[in-house]
Amino acid sequence: MKRNHNKIFLLVFLMFLSGFVQAQQQLSLQEVKSKALENNKKLKKAQSIINASIAANAAAKAAAKPTVDASVFGLYLSDPFKALLPEYSANGSVAVTQVLYAGNKIQTAKKMTSSAVDLQTAQKDLTEDEVLLSAETAYWQIVNLKGKIALAEQYLKLLSTLKKDLQNSFDAGLIYKNDLLKVEVQENEAILNLTKANDGLAIAKLNLKQIIGLYDVEFDIKEDSSAEVQLIAQTDINSAINSRSEIGILNKAIEINEYKGKLLKGNQMPTLAVSANGLASYGKNINFSNGSDDMQAFVGLVTLSVPILDWGGRKQKVKEQNFETEARKYELEETKELLSIEIQNSRLMLNQSLTQIELSRKSLGQAEENLRLNQDRFNAGTILGEDVLEAQVLWQKAYSDVIDAKAAYKIMEAKYRKAIGEY
Repeated sequence: MKRNHNKIFLLVFLMFLSGFVQAQQQLSLQEVKSKALENNKKLKKAQSIINASIAANAAAKAAAKPTVDASVFGLYLSDPFKALLPEYSANGSVAVTQVLYAGNKIQTAKKMTSSAVDLQTAQKDLTEDEVLLSAETAYWQIVNLKGKIALAEQYLKLLSTLKKDLQNSFDAGLIYKNDLLKVEVQENEAILNLTKANDGLAIAKLNLKQIIGLYDVEFDIKEDSSAEVQLIAQTDINSAINSRSEIGILNKAIEINEYKGKLLKGNQMPTLAVSANGLASYGKNINFSNGSDDMQAFVGLVTLSVPILDWGGRKQKVKEQNFETEARKYELEETKELLSIEIQNSRLMLNQSLTQIELSRKSLGQAEENLRLNQDRFNAGTILGEDVLEAQVLWQKAYSDVIDAKAAYKIMEAKYRKAIGEY
């Protein structure tokens, strides 16, 4: 019976383990990007800021509409006031106020808050580009590290085979101990490199998990084997600059600063408002016109507020705002220049990355041929194991360079796409 229980437990455990393995997600690059857009904390924060701007715009629109306020209060009076008014009374009022003119400040505020929504939307677009670039960079770093791990394992197999051959030669008295020790030293270094690659992969996955918002979810990436390494067609720099989110942000910032200047000018203009107030009171003999215990009244009010003298304070604030707007315009011009440099530099770096791939592949082919020739000569007994070891080291480095070059190109390609506003 106990044996049956153990079998059942083992079966359940294997089913659970199988389900866990199957449940682990395999994410392609496009799926990684999609998850990042869906779950990244920075993007959620950016959306909350947009929502706040939308609420501010709604509040600015509401300022153009009339306001209604009501109040209720009870009153108790002691001597000598109760000789004039009832000792106890209940009072209520309703006031309706409408601003007729305020130096166009209300209309300007609506436009300014609307531009603020556009600015925060452009800011979110920029954040999306940065998040997507971070996600893709992390993705290709993982691809790079997985390639390094596979290479390290393959390299260890080569060293193990060579070590076995040299051990046999040493046991037969054909070589010295130091020939074997050289391979063992290289084997230790390869084991260390494999450990570093595995540790780096674990950290890289944690980084990607945080970016795509799946920090507590186990997953692996699915490398796109169809991803081609080819140079992207060059684009028009001016159109690329104008499509960048940074330019949209600065344009909206200038627009908002101009609206702030108009608001400050509006403070120099008169303000006209009308209000209607309804009053109701209840108390003993509170109505002084007929002596009844209740009283209702209506009050209409027109107010005109005109700024007269502030010793130039308002005028200087307008000047201050104009200078800030001017500074923003200079910032926009400088940013366009810097973005032009960034685009051209990204293009050059992309070309260099492509050249690096071509050269590293050529070097790998040469290293593979060199290793094959040295292995054949070693098998024929015409060279020493040291020569094979050197050829293996060269091959391992050339292969590693190819892996690095491919990952570097894909990351540089993503940076270039971001630079030209096509991310």
